[in-house]
Amino acid sequence: MNGASLSFFDPFDPLFRNPHLATIAGNFWPRPDSERQWPVEAVVYETEPAVRVLVHSQRPVLNNGAQPTGELILVHGLEGSSAAGYARSMVHAALQRGWVTHRFNMRGCGGADELALLGYHAGQTSDLLAVLKERRRASSLPIFVVGFSLGGNVTLKLAGELAERAGELLAGVCAVSTPIDLAACVTALARPRNFIYQNRFLSRLKDRIRRKNRHAPDVYSLEHLPKIRTIEDFDDHYTARMFGFGTAANYFRTQSSNQFLERIRVPALLIQAKDDPLIPFRVYEHPAFGSNPCLTLLAVEHGGHLGFLSRGKARFWLDGTVLNWAERNISGLKYVS
Repeated sequence: MNGASLSFFDPFDPLFRNPHLATIAGNFWPRPDSERQWPVEAVVYETEPAVRVLVHSQRPVLNNGAQPTGELILVHGLEGSSAAGYARSMVHAALQRGWVTHRFNMRGCGGADELALLGYHAGQTSDLLAVLKERRRASSLPIFVVGFSLGGNVTLKLAGELAERAGELLAGVCAVSTPIDLAACVTALARPRNFIYQNRFLSRLKDRIRRKNRHAPDVYSLEHLPKIRTIEDFDDHYTARMFGFGTAANYFRTQSSNQFLERIRVPALLIQAKDDPLIPFRVYEHPAFGSNPCLTLLAVEHGGHLGFLSRGKARFWLDGTVLNWAERNISGLKYVS
């Protein structure tokens, strides 16, 4: 195994060994509230003409003029937002440890439909790159990006696209429960045992089309909605057509982050449960994990999809694991100004 030594990481003792229970519990488990102690600043970034995204930022309270540890940009999953539980608990833990945090909302997410006509897709890296460049201009602190599920695909793809240039902007990236092979994961999502997840995603995606239709009916037609039964159907009729991919198959092929893994040149931690019901673990049998020393795959037996609840006192094992890894990578970093 390349990358960081796996002996560095604390073992994960799952609260739930059933992958579906872990997934559902992880989604609904109460998370600490950081917003009372550390005020939130809603920042709108214009990432390209007529396109803006919403980012919720918080700063730690430090004594005696101490500098923050670094900056953390969090990227949510499909139809998620900055309010996602996994983002809120990691922000709380990061602020306690002196990190500046930024919860990035993809286009139209976080209640910001009006900020961009077109929405987001699984490989849309331009908005995240624009925010990252702005943070680098504003700060000399080490910056890490952490992506969850679909946000992990965006994060890894961006790091691979930047290749050797990534070090000018980033100290490292982390991807959690990431569908690095979109086609394989959409197929898994369509299995009968996963109907509850697919139906939930489809309901939110269709609601988004209906909202957008009220403002831009020429772009967001409702005619296809009745025949959409799967995520692949949705991507074939909407995502692929809106963004010029032609078909869902071509969209999945071109936007999957697995083809960018070999090009990543900053420390990259991928955390994955082997029992994730939405992501076949076989997609992680990728040659880049054996050939690219920047990659570390931390695979645990249980955890479902984003359901890394621990049996111990540190309930949110994921938060400490990611922050420990990031802090380990900070020493000795230098950036191009």
